Amino acid sequence: FFSPCSSILLDVLDPDRLIQCPYNKHHRIRACRFPYHLVKCRKSYPEVAKELATCPFNARHLVPQADLSDHITKCNDKGFIEQDIVNQSSGFQREQMNAVSTWQAPPCDEDWETGEEGSPPDTPLPSPWSCPSTPLGTV
Repeated sequence: FFSPCSSILLDVLDPDRLIQCPYNKHHRIRACRFPYHLVKCRKSYPEVAKELATCPFNARHLVPQADLSDHITKCNDKGFIEQDIVNQSSGFQREQMNAVSTWQAPPCDEDWETGEEGSPPDTPLPSPWSCPSTPLGTV
């Protein structure tokens, strides 16, 4: 039931798919909760954690240290990393980052030196704490 090489794509397509915990074979966790469960179980089973190695292509892949080389050659997520490397070496990302934006800010009518928009510079703004000039009971 435990598949250390579960693909990220499978987990996205079926977040309720059950995955067996590498720390305790009796734990079956939904794919969407699996990363959180791994952190919790790593703390609960420190001796098992020392025997497991983390896949360089997917941190959710925990395999016995002796099997890591074999796992790396067969890992389904290796293709995602390889594709990223190809894209970077071809300049794909560099071209996107160097694209020049033609966006320009719209003209602004506000003048922060004079106060509110459209008010003369010497006109003081009313204070929110000022008392009304109308005597009480005359309204």
